[in-house]
Amino acid sequence: MTLLIRHALLLAAKDMRIFWRDRFSLTFALIFPLVFAGAFTLAWEEEDEPTGAAPRLTVAAADQQGLPEDLVTALTDAGWTADERSFEGALDALGQGDIGGFLLLPADFGTAVTTGSEARIRVVVSGKDPTEAAMLESVARTLAGRSETVMLAVRGAGALAVVPDAEQLSAVSQLPPLVSLEVRRTGERRYNPIDFTLPGYLTMFVFFVAALGAGSIVLERETRTLERLVSNGVRAPSILAGKFLVATGRSLTQLAVLWTVGVFALSIDLGASPGAVVIVSLLFALASAAFGIMLATMVDTMRSASSIAMLASLTLAPLGGCWWPLFIAPDWLQALGRLTPHAWANDAFNRLMVFGASASDVVPNMLTLVAFAIVFGAIALVRFRLSPPT
Repeated sequence: MTLLIRHALLLAAKDMRIFWRDRFSLTFALIFPLVFAGAFTLAWEEEDEPTGAAPRLTVAAADQQGLPEDLVTALTDAGWTADERSFEGALDALGQGDIGGFLLLPADFGTAVTTGSEARIRVVVSGKDPTEAAMLESVARTLAGRSETVMLAVRGAGALAVVPDAEQLSAVSQLPPLVSLEVRRTGERRYNPIDFTLPGYLTMFVFFVAALGAGSIVLERETRTLERLVSNGVRAPSILAGKFLVATGRSLTQLAVLWTVGVFALSIDLGASPGAVVIVSLLFALASAAFGIMLATMVDTMRSASSIAMLASLTLAPLGGCWWPLFIAPDWLQALGRLTPHAWANDAFNRLMVFGASASDVVPNMLTLVAFAIVFGAIALVRFRLSPPT
């Protein structure tokens, strides 16, 4: 057993020396992820200081009389800039892509609210901007809730007296405004896009480098280097273990460099459980290393190994949420992404680093990554061969 371990460590050390001397491999493994993460972070970066401009809300009236003056005042007081348009003008702007949607109020909205009759608010959206649609729906619900409060008060006053007296009318006028806006900030931490981008590209490139490592194993098999090792007393389990160790070592090198740069140079926030982030990273490294070994056992030539490694990496990365946060993707894409180790790792990173989850919240993700590593490793163990196909 001692000899097996010694041979595995010697083989891993030899391959790691080759990796450290290969400048292209080092650049691809360590520099490219930072370049990609930095580029996409700049694209998502928010302005350092708030502009102070009020959010714009497009509102259209169903007739030519325009919006009630008190509604426009209420929107302004609530912190919105009311973009008042006609129904036709709002539709044209929506069709041209100038706005993502608008609220459509009935012609008698003001009268309906003050008399206690029905007033229907419609939300018209293009469907291209889910954020705009969510904002408009939220404002419409708030507006409907405030309007209903006024209507109930008016109806109550009418039930008490045929003609409301001055005191009742004064009570109605003192009700909360139709639209209100409340902004709360907890702490001073602002949204940092690098918290999304770096973990995503870290998982992508860790997996990519591990998968490309399959080519070196296939090359040694083609040149019968593995057979010569066996003839010199090295057993097959030592070779397999050595290849797994070097793949894991490359992944750990990437993780150490990228997380160090992320924390100290890019101010990335590891969340409330940094230890859980480290554990998820290690488990993903093991799963990626096992995949690379498995891939080497399933192909016959170095060219096919490189091609399949690249195809698998570039296909699984977007499915697993490396290019965008998976939680903003459609449900069917999230379900499909669960078939990849990337999705479980990225989901854990997002929970820990963005949403403030604890280590116990990502235990299922950790166990799933362990399962991926075991399955990939078992397939590699069963199919591993030393000689090229005849």
